[in-house]
Amino acid sequence: MLGRLGALSVLVLLTACTNSIASEATDEGTREAASEQALVSIPADQRAFLGACEPWDEWDKPGPPFEIYRDTYHVGTCGISAILITDDSGHILIDSGTEGGADVVMANIATLGFDIKDVRFLLSSHEHFDHVGGMAKLQRASGAVVVASRAAAPALRTGQAVAEDPQYGMHDPFEAMSVGRIIAHGETVTIGDTSVRAIETPGHSPGALSWAWQECKERCENIVYADSLSPVSRDDYKFAAHPDYLARYRAGLKALSQEDCQIVLAPHPSHARMLRRMAEGQLIQNAPRAKPCKDYAEGKLQDIDKRLAKEAASE
Repeated sequence: MLGRLGALSVLVLLTACTNSIASEATDEGTREAASEQALVSIPADQRAFLGACEPWDEWDKPGPPFEIYRDTYHVGTCGISAILITDDSGHILIDSGTEGGADVVMANIATLGFDIKDVRFLLSSHEHFDHVGGMAKLQRASGAVVVASRAAAPALRTGQAVAEDPQYGMHDPFEAMSVGRIIAHGETVTIGDTSVRAIETPGHSPGALSWAWQECKERCENIVYADSLSPVSRDDYKFAAHPDYLARYRAGLKALSQEDCQIVLAPHPSHARMLRRMAEGQLIQNAPRAKPCKDYAEGKLQDIDKRLAKEAASE
């Protein structure tokens, strides 16, 4: 690895772990706090994140970095994910957070012993300011190539959401950036021995992508960074009035549900119940019957159905 530190256990902020776990259980309807014995089995860097952060935390609140599995790390804030995938040939970073959150991302990358200048590709989940607002800053710092879907590229190049976006007009603009590569469903971003595959999952935004890759340590685990995919919109937007968009939304969720993943992550950590699963020592879900990607996608499909029922009831 490029400058990897060997001792992540020096990360602090362990004392508030129990309170964070209890909050996760309350806020997400999960089981009660993990036992002391279970806490001991959680890696120190993950305990540090649990101690510093709460479910649905503030977007720019600094959180310590931690290893997800082997060469994949969470380097985002408490409330917004950013995922670093490292390789001897260079690194891939998914999402930047807000403009302020990008400073936390860069600091976390340095804390892990990596250099922002070794990031070769910048990927994103969806083209809203809370996830790409700091991407231009990271591009300047790294010189990396921004990779985007064809539908996301106009927003990234202008810093403005496109009119097709259900949230058009809801957000402040962000700093525009240069998009160096357009990627389609099933294509990969590859550096060294690392390949990350794009999954088109429009819905929360027109150009949203989810990303899939594999890490191997004691065993090989499939990781998916699944987009937010919640049906959020401005007040006057009706998903039912946009059948083509809705069809693409559902198609993306179907593709996501078919991913054989053992680790599912999301742009907002609590969308994938990341803190809960970390607290339970279940960040990796490799039990024989576990289907984390399918469960995540089916939950979002239920959200769409609820939204459509609400729209119908308001007519």
